Amino acid sequence: MWRGVGFIRQTKLMLVRFVRLRGLPEEIAKGVALGIFIGMTPTFGFQMAIALLFAYLLRENRLAAILGVWVTNPVTAPVIYAIEYEMGRILLGMPRASLPTEFTWSAYADLGWNIIYPLWIGGIIAGIILGALSYFVTLRLVPLVKNWHVPRWPRRQWHRKFKNRNAEHGTRDE
Repeated sequence: MWRGVGFIRQTKLMLVRFVRLRGLPEEIAKGVALGIFIGMTPTFGFQMAIALLFAYLLRENRLAAILGVWVTNPVTAPVIYAIEYEMGRILLGMPRASLPTEFTWSAYADLGWNIIYPLWIGGIIAGIILGALSYFVTLRLVPLVKNWHVPRWPRRQWHRKFKNRNAEHGTRDE
């Protein structure tokens, strides 16, 4: 099924699906902002469920919130969380966390709090800033994008090429 479908075509199809989201531009923008805010928090693995819950409770666009969460994905999460940790650590005036020299439960619990606390502070601040920014950008872009006419992508007829090539070489496609 995916043999003849390229990465660029899939990206374009995802863009078309995003463009066709139902709702007012303000509803979609609020959903995206909520999703990006939740995506900036260190709740990796539970972000889509949290976004869906809050979008339902706040009566915002659920699909837009879920799409906004994907700002942190397995590729971008390490970079985003590292920046958030450093931002929170600097704001709190904390030294960088280092591995404990003794192997005790309390030493590792202290290490966990020395990482989680700045990460949450940095995540909330980044979430507020990027959520607000994404709200205004999405609010401006949704009406423009909804008026775009996305031309149909020409499909490659790879199966016809394959049959023609086999006919030229005298082989059969089994």
